[in-house]
Amino acid sequence: MVWLKFIACVAIIFFAGTRLARYGDAIAEKTGLGGMWIGLVLLAAITSVPELVSAVSSAALVKLPDLALGDLLGSCIFNLAILALADIIYRPASILSHASPRHVMPAGIGIVLITVVIGGILAGGRFSGLTLGWVNAPGILTLVLYIAGVWWIFRSERGYQLQPVEAVSLQYEELPARTVYLRFALAAAAVIGAGIWLSFIGGEIAGTYGWHASFVGSLFLAITTSVPELVVTIAALRLGAIDMAVADILGSNMFNIAIITPVDIFYRRGPVLSLVSSAHLMTAVVAIVMSLLVIAGLRFRRRRKAFGIISWYTPILFGLYIFGIYASFKGISLG
Repeated sequence: MVWLKFIACVAIIFFAGTRLARYGDAIAEKTGLGGMWIGLVLLAAITSVPELVSAVSSAALVKLPDLALGDLLGSCIFNLAILALADIIYRPASILSHASPRHVMPAGIGIVLITVVIGGILAGGRFSGLTLGWVNAPGILTLVLYIAGVWWIFRSERGYQLQPVEAVSLQYEELPARTVYLRFALAAAAVIGAGIWLSFIGGEIAGTYGWHASFVGSLFLAITTSVPELVVTIAALRLGAIDMAVADILGSNMFNIAIITPVDIFYRRGPVLSLVSSAHLMTAVVAIVMSLLVIAGLRFRRRRKAFGIISWYTPILFGLYIFGIYASFKGISLG
């Protein structure tokens, strides 16, 4: 029965996520904000709500901060693996060579945020004097840096939008703006609702089969809560909205790390990053290396694919993801 619920939930996300990407693309056209900004903030926040609910409930209700952090970091590396899958699906050329080089900025901010997480884990209780209630400095810093990063990107994108650009044909001119916003809101509500349901179904499946909490967080919960990102990214790719697809992934990673702040707030037993296992360090390092690889793909814009199928970075991203999951399963730590 639980697997039937899982399939039904994924079907809802697939149906609603496809429309979310379409109407997100329409909003980008009608507002002039661009697909990158819509994907980075709007779509990323919507598709990351399941991670928010799953992580907060893991810490506040189940009292397992390792499960919460494993979900967030595992989602980050899975999201980056989605880019490798998207590169295979996008046949004309390397997906990162067609994406805007401006994506380097959110990828870099994501690296900074994950570095804060690493610092918080390594520091342990050394930030006991820098606290706000029971939340210490690294727990607060993740949200502050996320907001600052989003504002910085917004200012940069606004400056870019003010530059003269060539006239392009409007794809959604026949759709009234009110209709676009309403349908986007309905699709977003469906994705959020099904995504939240999916996170609980994932926990139910894990409990049914007795899987270990750290493995469940880094692999199963991370994958299930990232299904909205997977569906929306592929849907955006099919629409030809490459920048929106890439921005959704990188924006989701930024948002995932910012979720550590509400997790810290709801977990009243102490600072989360000071209490979790050092085994998360390996997953965090893998996320940074994968992000650097994405930056390299954006900077070294080689359009041709090997054998016309994959770009040079695709198998490395897949390999790093598999290694990250293996390290999590084995409990390999850098600490």
